[in-house]
Amino acid sequence: MQQKVLKHKVGLETHGLNNLDKIHWNLSTPQLYEHIINNKEGYLSHLGPVCVTTGEHTGRAPNDKFIVQEPSSQENIWWGKVNRPFTVEQFDSLYSRVQAYLQGKEIYVQDCCAGSDPKHQTHIRVITEQAWHSLFARNMFIQIRKMAKLETHEPAFTVIQVPGFKAVPAIDGTNSEVFVIVDFAKQLVLIGGTSYAGEIKKSVFSILNYLLPQKQNVLSMHCSANISKEGDSAVFFGLSGTGKTTLSADPNRKLIGDDEHGWSDRGVFNFEGGCYAKVIRLSKKSEPEIHECTRRFGTLLENVVLDHDTRHLNLDDGSLTENTRASYPISHIQNAVLDGMGGHPSYVIMLTCDAYGVMPPVSKLTPEQAMYHFISGYTAKVAGTEKGMSREPTAVFSTCFGAPFMSLHPSVYAGMLGKKIAKYNVSCWLVNTGWTGGSYGVGHRIEIEHTRTMIKAILEGELNDVETQADPIFGVHVPVAVNGVPNEILHPRDTWKKKAAYDEKARELAIQFVENFKEYENDVDKKIKDASPNPSGMSKNGSRKIHELRK
Repeated sequence: MQQKVLKHKVGLETHGLNNLDKIHWNLSTPQLYEHIINNKEGYLSHLGPVCVTTGEHTGRAPNDKFIVQEPSSQENIWWGKVNRPFTVEQFDSLYSRVQAYLQGKEIYVQDCCAGSDPKHQTHIRVITEQAWHSLFARNMFIQIRKMAKLETHEPAFTVIQVPGFKAVPAIDGTNSEVFVIVDFAKQLVLIGGTSYAGEIKKSVFSILNYLLPQKQNVLSMHCSANISKEGDSAVFFGLSGTGKTTLSADPNRKLIGDDEHGWSDRGVFNFEGGCYAKVIRLSKKSEPEIHECTRRFGTLLENVVLDHDTRHLNLDDGSLTENTRASYPISHIQNAVLDGMGGHPSYVIMLTCDAYGVMPPVSKLTPEQAMYHFISGYTAKVAGTEKGMSREPTAVFSTCFGAPFMSLHPSVYAGMLGKKIAKYNVSCWLVNTGWTGGSYGVGHRIEIEHTRTMIKAILEGELNDVETQADPIFGVHVPVAVNGVPNEILHPRDTWKKKAAYDEKARELAIQFVENFKEYENDVDKKIKDASPNPSGMSKNGSRKIHELRK
C-alpha cells in the first residue's frame, strides 16, 4: 500500500535539505511501526509496545547544549553555565555539514504543534533519520488531524535530529560528539550524536520557555497538572524522578499533562499531547495507570529490557540504564483531559526528592516561601537522567525546577508565578518524595502510599486549616497530623536513630540553600530572601527548637 502523497506548502528545501533519497511525511503510528520493524530499529513486545535502545547515551547531555548568540535574542538569554553561547559562524558551518550528511538518506517528518490552547499554539516540524524518533514526536506533540492543515503547515520552529552524525569538537566547536543547539533567529534546533529522544521534547520546551513569557505573557512551567471533578486544577513542579508523572496520574482526578504546561490568563494548558514516564521498577499496584500504558499499542519503550523469546518486558531490569522511559499518547491514560486545558490552579505543589532525608514530607508554604523554593529548585538528580551521572542521587539546585530548559533569567518566571499566586489566591505546598530515616544509603524512600495520602489531603482541602508547626531549620509549616500517615513520618528528625546526625545533615543542607540563593538575592524582594532556611536551627523569632518543645 502506497503512502498518500500530499503537497506541502513548506518543503524541506526551505530548511536547506536537498538531494534526499526519500521523505516520509507524517506517517501514522501503524506505518511507523512497520518502518521501525523493517529498519531493524526496534522490536515488537508483548501486547503491542515497540522497544528501542539508545546506545551509549541514555539521558540528556546538558554539557552539550548551546544557544546561538545572535542579535535578535542575545539580550534576553540567561547566559551562563546552563545557556552557553555558540557563534553564528560555528552554527552555519555545523549546519552545512549536517545538510551534506543527510543527502541521499531517507528521512521522516512530523508536522505537529506544541500547546493545547489554540490561542497559544506553536507550530513545529520534527525531522529525523529514524522512524522511531518520528513516532516519539508523534506521541509527544499535538497531532494535526486534518489533511488540509497538514498541507498548509508552516512551522514556527524546526527540530532536525541526526543521531548518526557525530560532531568533531576541534572542527565544530562542540564539547563532544553530541550537540543540542538552538538558533532563535533561524527558528531551528540541531540535535546530533545522541539517540536519546528526550532531547527532542526538551529542546521544544526550551523554545516555548523563550517565546511564551515574552511574546504572549504566558508562564511556562516544568510541571504536571491535573483537575478534580469539581474543576479545581493543581500543578506539580519538579525535576525528573521527583514524582510529577506518578503523583499527577490519580484515578480520582483527570490528568491535564505530566511534564510541561503554560499558565495564561485563561488557565493552565498542556504543551504536549503525550507523556514520557520513567518506568524503571514500575509497580502495577502503586502506579496502575502508567503501568497499563506499557501494555498498549502505540507506546514507545526506550531502553526497557525485553525477553527476545517471549517478548515480555522486565521493568525491574536497569542494566541498560536507570532512566528507562515510556512515550505514549495522553489518550492512553483513561481519565486524561483530552483537550489539555484546565482552569487557574487552586494548588501549587513543589516536589523535591531530598537525598539527605531531612526535609519534611509535606509542608505548607507562605507565598514568600513558595517563591524562595521555586527559585531554589532543590531536589536530587536520580541516576540515569543525565549523561555521566553516578548511580547515587546527587543533591542539586535547579532554579524554577527546570534550569536546563529555562532560556530567560529565572526572575522572569519567578515574577510571573508570584503574581499569579497572589491574583488567584493559590495554596502552596512543598512535598518531599525522597528519603526518610536517614540519608541515601541509610534511610529509605518515603512510601508512595504515604505521599499519595498527603497529596490527596492537600487537594481535598483537609490540610487548609490544620494546625502546623514551623520547622526550626527550614521554616516551612508542617501539619501536626495527616489522616492515614504515621505522625513520626511528618517530622524527619523523629525517623532518625541518631538525632545529632540529623541536626548536622539538616544544617549542612540549609547552608547549601543559603549559598545557592546568593546568585538570585539581588533580583528578589527582601521578604523572599528572608524565607530562606536557618542553619542555626532557631526560628526567625528566636523561639526554641521544635523537637525540644515536643520532648
